[in-house]
Amino acid sequence: MNHNPPTSRTICILLLAGTFLIYWPGVNNDFINFDDNEYVTENRQLQSGLTLESVRWAFTTASFANWHPVTWMSHMLDFQLYGLNPAGHHFTSLLIHAANVLLLFLLLNRMTGDPWKCAVVSALFAFHPINVESVAWIAERKNVLSTLFWLLTIWAYVLFVGHRSRYLLMILFFALGLMSKPMLVTLPFVLLLLDFWPLKRWDFDPQAEKSKRGKLTTLVIEKIPLFILAIIASFATYFIQRSDGAVKTLELFSLQARFNNALVSYMEYLGKTLWPTKLSIYYPHPGDSLPLWQGGVCAIILLALTVFVVRMAHRAPYLFVGWFWYLGTLVPVIGLIQVGEQAMADRYAYIPLLGIFIIFAWGLPDLLSGWRHQKTALLALVGTVFPALMILTWIQVAYWKNSITILEHAIEVTDTEHPGFVMVHNNLGVALSDEGKDEEAIDHFKQAIQLKPEFSEAYYSLGVSLSKLSKFEESINPYRQAIRLKPDDADAHYNLGTSLSELKNFDTAISHFKQSIRLKPNMADVHYSLGLALSQQNKFKEAIPHYQRVVSLNPEHAKAHNRLGGALGQIGKMNDALFHFKRALKIQPDFAAAKNNLDLAQSILDR
Repeated sequence: MNHNPPTSRTICILLLAGTFLIYWPGVNNDFINFDDNEYVTENRQLQSGLTLESVRWAFTTASFANWHPVTWMSHMLDFQLYGLNPAGHHFTSLLIHAANVLLLFLLLNRMTGDPWKCAVVSALFAFHPINVESVAWIAERKNVLSTLFWLLTIWAYVLFVGHRSRYLLMILFFALGLMSKPMLVTLPFVLLLLDFWPLKRWDFDPQAEKSKRGKLTTLVIEKIPLFILAIIASFATYFIQRSDGAVKTLELFSLQARFNNALVSYMEYLGKTLWPTKLSIYYPHPGDSLPLWQGGVCAIILLALTVFVVRMAHRAPYLFVGWFWYLGTLVPVIGLIQVGEQAMADRYAYIPLLGIFIIFAWGLPDLLSGWRHQKTALLALVGTVFPALMILTWIQVAYWKNSITILEHAIEVTDTEHPGFVMVHNNLGVALSDEGKDEEAIDHFKQAIQLKPEFSEAYYSLGVSLSKLSKFEESINPYRQAIRLKPDDADAHYNLGTSLSELKNFDTAISHFKQSIRLKPNMADVHYSLGLALSQQNKFKEAIPHYQRVVSLNPEHAKAHNRLGGALGQIGKMNDALFHFKRALKIQPDFAAAKNNLDLAQSILDR
């Protein structure tokens, strides 16, 4: 029997071609300074690639309030293959998304035997702009990767239904998925939904076969290992995020505010599915400012829709499965347990909206059934909707070109007067500063401070930009404010010391350099700056250990070798000074100051 008829093969080719067409420009996008730096560009654990030590770290770390070793290892593999070339990292995410699209189609087609409706679901998943965040944001690799294992788990489950030997494979894929992102904890419940439709392994209709009416308990029992893994992952994730400070207290977001926002968010996701505009990297949580009536209206609508799909469960089972798929899979990220300060996130909809896409694909033909122009209407709808979605996705991918474009877009489409938007302004300012646009950056740092006066990072960033513009006097107060709010900020102490040194206030500068070193002993730049400040006060004996620390941390630091040689020469250790001058010139042959110092030291020794 031919299990891959030409229609299915053609659909697969078209889905893959369309996915690569709209996402390919994103391969040339850069890293962004929202999490990509912590996950990849500044994460030293990844820089050695896949090694025993790095794999051990992946399984033992709870960095960034998550335990996802499989995700870490995927980033390590990328680093081993591509280094810090963002194109390779983007390409991997695109490959995984394309694999998800293909696997989704093949899986649905195997369960339902209706390739065209399955193609619609897969195309919506492939081309919908709300999914761009999951694919274009390198730090969200965990989203596309965990979905791959989500689909593989369901595939193994479908095989298990016919072949019991696939049971361990199903558990393995589920475990790998949880180790990519713990949001997969709802999967056992989704399998029960699929048992109802399209697998038809149970039914609650009194008129159904007795064997199917009474089988739900058996189906739950067969999934007990999956439920156990889900429970373990849920508790582990909660405690890890709580210990990391990611779980917000009821003082910040009250229980009432959380439920209200959750109800509104359920409707917001549906709204962005139907009208995918104003998509943002960040939606600030409204807290208690969200009117209760708004949550109440959403609750009524959601309840009415739920009652409707339950009553239609036997006439249109896809409604029951799709709706509860959507409601259920959003529960871990809907904000009842608030992690972070966002109200919602496009990436959270990557799996849940599959339920809504199933409703569209099966519901529209049913809705138009009996109308003689049904096929014409459906073709017209498909011919209109999918090109529009592809264009919107193409545009949305372009917004992710770099930190500046995606954050400026967020400011353009979102309420930027909300205090929760402080990180967007701060990170945009940092990105502008990195491009040498410090005057523009300063405006965003000041807006961040205005939104949240107790936000230390904005004061620090403001001080850095002022220092880069040589406005050292103006930078003093922002640095002091950053230290007041965060006394253990080693970088703020260092930069304040640097500005004070530029203003010739060496005594105070030295105290801040020493404080920075106490907090972070292995910062070579701080030791070097402290050595310079001490040298300016002719305290060469005190400066020498700091220069020595620099060259031990960074043996190729030519300036430190030159300064160390100068300090050693000042206390009469000319032979040692000669060694370091030569070392500086070996590292940097055109280093004029080191050449002059070497000639002077040699002439003194030759006397």
